[in-house]
Amino acid sequence: MKKRAITRALAAMCALVCTVALAGCGADEEGKIRIGIKFDQPGLGFKKSGTYVGFDVDVAKYIARELGYSEDEIIWKEAPSAQREAMLQNGDVDMILATYSITDSRKEVVDFAGPYFVAGQDLLVRADETEIDGPEDLNGKRLCSVTGSTSAVTVKEQFADEVQLMEQPGYAECATALFSGIVDAVTTDDIILAGLASAARGQLKVVGQPFTQEYYGVGIKKGERELAARINDAIEKMIEDGSWQRAIENNTEGTDYSPDPDYNPPVPTEGEE
Repeated sequence: MKKRAITRALAAMCALVCTVALAGCGADEEGKIRIGIKFDQPGLGFKKSGTYVGFDVDVAKYIARELGYSEDEIIWKEAPSAQREAMLQNGDVDMILATYSITDSRKEVVDFAGPYFVAGQDLLVRADETEIDGPEDLNGKRLCSVTGSTSAVTVKEQFADEVQLMEQPGYAECATALFSGIVDAVTTDDIILAGLASAARGQLKVVGQPFTQEYYGVGIKKGERELAARINDAIEKMIEDGSWQRAIENNTEGTDYSPDPDYNPPVPTEGEE
């Protein structure tokens, strides 16, 4: 705890003096911090009438504030999944919070702080669905996932090899197919599905039987261990003061979703020695 107190004091001091403490992040304007998020994921990272909303956005704002930045000192950058590593390596952003799962292969080229959330792959179905209670009920059913996603592969390999798969370019398109009855279920991380369900205003629901674990981290440039420690301190504080839970509830409002209590809230230790 002494080490954490020291790093917090250093963070506050450096934020007051200049942006040198984040020199490794490569802020392109003095007093600004650039954060990568998704722009198209309801409930997580969503661009709405020139503003940005979602759980990832709320976590990012909290971290930025603990690092000494106000909301108007945040420059939001869209961080598509395939471009996240390059954006960090090239110094386009200082950090990324975009449903960014911590994996060994990614850690070869970037570092992470966190995790700040542990998602689990789940299913989204229509609100009146009674036959699908988990992935084992998908044999003979029509399932939608995003092109190139490993989610549908997991279902076919582990649970239902007779599932009929439809691939779409995004989960919004999958949700539309579910609305219209073209498919019976959509699969990806549970909190992404909860965001879609919230946007659907009670017409869709998350089954609530997660069957994988995805540890969402804050992506940072390789070697930024001091920054990782400071971000971890901020995540810990967000969990302790109740802001983390409120962010979950606000961004999944209208659904019965709750994070898997076996894994949430997580202990943020990634990136520290």
